[in-house]
Amino acid sequence: MEMDVRRNPALLKLDLYCRGLRLDESCDLHDSGRGLRRTRAGLGSGLEMILPGGLWTNVPVSEPFAARSPYVLTREGDAYRIVRDGLDVAAVDLSPRPQWYDSVTRTHKPATRIGTLQGTYLGIYQARVCDYWTEKVKVNCKFCSVGLNLGVGDDADEKSLDEVMEVVWAARRESGITYVDFNTGHLEGETYLDILEPYIRRIKAETGLMVGVQTPPHNDLRRYDGLREMGVNRVSFCFEIYDPAIFREVCPGKHRQYGLERYLEAIRYCAQLGRRGPWHEPWVTNGEIIAGLEPPESSIAAIDWLTSVGAIPTVCVFRPLVGTDYSNLPPPETEPLIPVFRRLYESCMERRLPIGCAPDVHVSLVLLPEEARSFSDRRFPLGEVRRRSVAAVAGRFLRARMARRDARYAAPC
Repeated sequence: MEMDVRRNPALLKLDLYCRGLRLDESCDLHDSGRGLRRTRAGLGSGLEMILPGGLWTNVPVSEPFAARSPYVLTREGDAYRIVRDGLDVAAVDLSPRPQWYDSVTRTHKPATRIGTLQGTYLGIYQARVCDYWTEKVKVNCKFCSVGLNLGVGDDADEKSLDEVMEVVWAARRESGITYVDFNTGHLEGETYLDILEPYIRRIKAETGLMVGVQTPPHNDLRRYDGLREMGVNRVSFCFEIYDPAIFREVCPGKHRQYGLERYLEAIRYCAQLGRRGPWHEPWVTNGEIIAGLEPPESSIAAIDWLTSVGAIPTVCVFRPLVGTDYSNLPPPETEPLIPVFRRLYESCMERRLPIGCAPDVHVSLVLLPEEARSFSDRRFPLGEVRRRSVAAVAGRFLRARMARRDARYAAPC
């Protein structure tokens, strides 16, 4: 594989996750880009930018380890470049900042406290903070910063249906989004799907956008049949760690409440729902892990298990976020993670999973399976042709559907 980051954008994206980025004094982020926001569980805390090859990313710049990075972002006029050890690495663009980022809702909340762009999709952390952060003895996941972020400036703790729809329409109109992703943490009584369903139904009815849901696994797996029937396009389960002993240590609340096996059972169940329709709504199941908190061999085993049941792995790179229990841990090194992402691409292609098929969706928080293609010397020519064909057909159909909804429902001004 190409090991020069100047000629391998995927390697550059991975290396920036692991090493972070320093900002030269020439970089004034007040008049360009999306700024820095500590939203969601923290992976969106960095600087959103677009690398060569059209790879969107969110680069750590605020964490202490980033201050030691060999990479520096420089600016000359409107042009941004990444430099390493005085040598030019790449010309980059800051992710565009839409006008709605500076607007307020009819209820006088900043729009970005309702939802923010993560790459090209709209991410919404719905409902109150994860209940693991509110217990007398906290049992939150030790890498997570969501309890430090929600309701304290960057994200509202309560978001009404009308507020969410106002921001969804603004993001659809100005940013051209095709996908909305909802995320909640653990809630006592497992009420997260009850909370999300009214939002899902209205977004699907009015906009035709694709919608995803990321929550803990519900005890009644039939609830996912209901999500499938109402047109949800993605369900994701963040079990984080595949090694049972490390899972218990890193995620004490999840271990106590759900257990690793319940996450895996929900993934196995949901991965089979795509066969049941509705046929006009694409469906994928993701299992999310964090690379860098367990040995690479364990992450690879998780990838192979996920693809074996028909789920697509989501592989995050551990980021030691300020204020978290793991803030003082070092980020992972790049080279040991390359086999993990190589296997991510190869395993998905071997199983003929629909990677890279969502139209106009670019993800900044993770390195996607199709982006990891350059880490492998294996080629799947028929699989790549099939993947591009599926993506083209899905794109035409979904864009036509959204255009009809755009014309039918007048987007709020």
